[in-house]
Amino acid sequence: MHTAPIAVLGGSGYAGIELTYLLAHHPRARLEVVSSDRWVGDSLAAHLGIEGKAGELAYSSFEQAAERAKACAVALLATPADVSAQLAPSLLAAGCKVIDLSGAFRLTDGAASLAHYGKDVDAAKADVRTGTYGLPELFRDEVVDAKLIANPGCYPTCASLALAPLLEAGLIERADLIVNAVSGVTGAGRKSTEAFGFVAIDQDVRAYKVLAHQHTPEIAQVLTRRADLAGKGSAIDLTFTPHLVPLARGILCTSYARLASPASSADLTNALAKAYAEEPFVSVVRSPNDVSLKQVVGTNRCVIGVACEARGRVVVVSAIDNLVKGAAGQAVQNLNLVLGCEEDAGLTQLRRFHT
Repeated sequence: MHTAPIAVLGGSGYAGIELTYLLAHHPRARLEVVSSDRWVGDSLAAHLGIEGKAGELAYSSFEQAAERAKACAVALLATPADVSAQLAPSLLAAGCKVIDLSGAFRLTDGAASLAHYGKDVDAAKADVRTGTYGLPELFRDEVVDAKLIANPGCYPTCASLALAPLLEAGLIERADLIVNAVSGVTGAGRKSTEAFGFVAIDQDVRAYKVLAHQHTPEIAQVLTRRADLAGKGSAIDLTFTPHLVPLARGILCTSYARLASPASSADLTNALAKAYAEEPFVSVVRSPNDVSLKQVVGTNRCVIGVACEARGRVVVVSAIDNLVKGAAGQAVQNLNLVLGCEEDAGLTQLRRFHT
């Protein structure tokens, strides 16, 4: 079977580790280079327990990997936004397709991108258009032929999958949307401050980046695009608040909206079920009470449940693994689309943890 040469830049962060493991066991991907300045010269087997030829591959320095990646079919960047913004143009110029897991290429609003990712990102990507937004369940047709794919953030994946079909169907109002989310501590990243480490969060729960989180405009952007498919309307009005909880991984979003017209919980559930009827990684359950992290951690799945009451308030609960469907697994899903292979290739036998 033909395999494509693949590079992973940033192989020792949480998402990079997950990505490396998934690709090492992928039937159509051949890992050629994985970078980690922390582990230069060490084998993948030494850090991830990977067996076989992939396990013998040694980590390269970032500089070496960035050059060698130009000869690969696809490079997956698990790097900070400023690094991705600098690196992607040269890879694209060399004919290598790019799937970027940072926020460098997600936002179409330049002011929002500048505010949340900084002037270094804005300046570095001046000659590269915003990437194709790689949320397959909502934008699959755009991903297939894309050269630069902006892999979605973990919170936007969880919230957008829950709300987008309801907005597109005209079942909920675009105003006064509220998303409250809880995440395991890996959601803050491996280089996060001590305040967001497991020891600091243990026996505690805290909100962070209140009214200032970089994923707020990303969620609004996705929901606006899908809502506009049902006709032009007012701008999406969204309040997003993330919380860290003392778990290693997983995201559970509780989203609140108002009915646009009279409907029942069954109507809303049916709309979600119809939207995702052919999707291998999205499951719609009978009630929000049936959604839990244990259903999704270690998988590329998203589970969604919805209910409404007589006053018109709608509650949608959704759950994903922040490191799989929220990062590495979704990147592999996008890679599968780019390579033209089965969308679930390399994603059916998971539940091995590295955190």
